[in-house]
Amino acid sequence: MSLDQIIQAAIAVVSAILGFIMRELWTAVQKLRADLSELQSTIPTLYVQKEDYKSDINRVHDFLDKIYDKLDRKIDK
Repeated sequence: MSLDQIIQAAIAVVSAILGFIMRELWTAVQKLRADLSELQSTIPTLYVQKEDYKSDINRVHDFLDKIYDKLDRKIDK
């Protein structure tokens, strides 16, 4: 084997390794994109909606107001 053939074989091996790594990276990026799009569609269902939170907090405030009124009447007696 001549020096030229050894260099060409080394270049071929390095190119094959780099090609494999690039393909794996491309596959990983595609999977991340798919996961991100799925996450974007499921995030709104995982957390409390603003309207639901407001209505629940209003119910708690109403309940606390009733308790406060009862306590006021007890103190007045």
